[in-house]
Amino acid sequence: MIDSALFITALLPVLVLILYINRKDKMSPEPVGQLIRAFLLGLLSAPLSFVISVPSEMIGLYSEVVATVGDALRISFFGAAIPEEAAKLFILWIVVRNNKYFDEKMDGIVYSVCVSMGFAALENVLYLVSNVEDYMSVGISRAFTAIPGHFCFGIMMGYYYSLAAFEKRKVLINKILTFAVPVLVHGIYDSILFAASALIESLSEKDEMIAGVVSLVFVAGFIYFCVKMWKLGSRKIKEHIERDKKDIEKAKQELNDIFNNR
Repeated sequence: MIDSALFITALLPVLVLILYINRKDKMSPEPVGQLIRAFLLGLLSAPLSFVISVPSEMIGLYSEVVATVGDALRISFFGAAIPEEAAKLFILWIVVRNNKYFDEKMDGIVYSVCVSMGFAALENVLYLVSNVEDYMSVGISRAFTAIPGHFCFGIMMGYYYSLAAFEKRKVLINKILTFAVPVLVHGIYDSILFAASALIESLSEKDEMIAGVVSLVFVAGFIYFCVKMWKLGSRKIKEHIERDKKDIEKAKQELNDIFNNR
């Protein structure tokens, strides 16, 4: 029987990160109803990503069987990063389309993160349900890996989405980066995990000591990558906050100039 503790374990880190990004949006916070809407629509991105991934698997771009580093790269990008970020981007477009509250660069990050957290919430529940006997340890592990990962992917997507929407320069480039950057970061993140699993399993059959050393190297590399990813996300948030401050100051100055010239 699945108890409420499983759902709390699955959803608590998601809620914490939504509250965190919302607190960062201090200048003009989004209405709670809009955040809830973005989150709920984000739930739909999980099944949508599965639908998007089916053709890639059917034509052999990737396989669920990961035996080599090449297999790890293919499933990481074609089976996860590309379909998942494509689904999130489509939902993000729905969320901000004709949304009168989407009026600052930071808003793109906020909405994108909420969509990503919707995806992460459903994915997390499914992972914990499938590991119901050991859901607590799985949930704690994912609270410090997969959930912050999707959070950072959402920051990247929202950052460039806002640049494409509000900046007059490099619009096409920013539109491309809106999809390309989160796919790249997501793909590298998953590739480390899949490649480590495949390589360590292969080495374990030959020499357990070497497999242990390789495992430690991958763990260290994964932690390093996650720290760098989090720092990059934090920097992107700060950049948009500063841009919004400058935009507001510029708008105030223009209003003052209009009144002074009357």
